[in-house]
Amino acid sequence: MSVKTARHPQVDNHAATAVLQVAERLHAMEPEWVVFFREVLGVEGIVRRTFSDADALMRFECSPQYARIREMLDGLRARQNDRPSQRESQRVVTVRMPKSLHETLKSEAGQMRVSINTLCISKLMKLLDEQERRDLGGRTEPEAVGAGGAKRTGADL
Repeated sequence: MSVKTARHPQVDNHAATAVLQVAERLHAMEPEWVVFFREVLGVEGIVRRTFSDADALMRFECSPQYARIREMLDGLRARQNDRPSQRESQRVVTVRMPKSLHETLKSEAGQMRVSINTLCISKLMKLLDEQERRDLGGRTEPEAVGAGGAKRTGADL
């Protein structure tokens, strides 16, 4: 009796390596992090042009090449901290939150020696990255776990 194992399609290593090489060349020019993000990971960036279907994109996002691209992006962001981008216009979002949450964010930002704005952008980008992976994995509605373990949908977030 033979046992069949489900084969998970692998990322196209040639394409993943080519995308990483493009990202490395751009990174070597030390662009603003937002330029790097837009050109590599943005909606019209090299990653989405190369891995145009959801399955291919999800496989790429689990690859070491993608992890390296995220490291490069994180490094650029760390170096550029609070300097506003000169190439992309800025938008302002006002967020109302409980005082206790604000104090927690303020404390965490102080410990990390960054602004609350920088901390919130980092957390938002991480959340969006995780959400995108879940959505590509077959879920159609965002889901999070709230206080007490209750599941919440995107409308609740």
